[in-house]
Amino acid sequence: MRSHSIDVAVGSDVGKRYSANFDVTYVRERPLLAVVADGMGDGAGSAAAGRTAVETFVGHVVSAADPGPDLLRAAVAAAQDRVIPIGHELRTLAGCTLTAIVGAPQGFWIVQIGDSRVYRLRDGLLELLTTDHTMAWLGAVHGWYPFDSPEAASARYQLTRYIGHGGAPEPDVLGVTMRPGDRYLMCTDGVSDQIGYNDLRAYLGRDAPPQSVVGELLGACHRAGGSDNATAIVIRVD
Repeated sequence: MRSHSIDVAVGSDVGKRYSANFDVTYVRERPLLAVVADGMGDGAGSAAAGRTAVETFVGHVVSAADPGPDLLRAAVAAAQDRVIPIGHELRTLAGCTLTAIVGAPQGFWIVQIGDSRVYRLRDGLLELLTTDHTMAWLGAVHGWYPFDSPEAASARYQLTRYIGHGGAPEPDVLGVTMRPGDRYLMCTDGVSDQIGYNDLRAYLGRDAPPQSVVGELLGACHRAGGSDNATAIVIRVD
């Protein structure tokens, strides 16, 4: 793998809707390991699911010399095994999304389960690299209802895959190559639901340190209404 100079910054804003923040993050620059989880709901189960999922996933990955797809899927499975019982114990909803970028000797892996997202800005083109595991995504792809319809808005909260799901679904695992000049954004839906595509591209395209970009993104979320916890991780490849 070619050597890259990677700068990473992370930030989170509680927003105006909730009294607490149920997003959980972990960041390590070398080798790169960036993880974000978004708890479902605003109760004790949400908080416990996010903390437990990130702790379990990171614990499996940091001890691996070569974290490939099999190990990453096993790390998510281990998180499922720990989070699913929490809901039974607390008798409440206990679940979260989990999205990660993991550096390995042969490249980088994206791990995705839920509806947090990974975007990449390369040569002026902003692409969404992940798929939302929601009924809204399926509805938009298959034309069940207009994307901006009330039905679509309701379906945004119907996750088809998440940590804590009784069926213990597997994540998507995607290999990516990082190039000098790339900008990556990992974010919860508190960011992607409040900042449009063109604004995301403009913020990521600025010649500014990742920490400044994170601050601008979170400020924009707050100004847009702060309707959810908002968390962003920005990765700059030089």
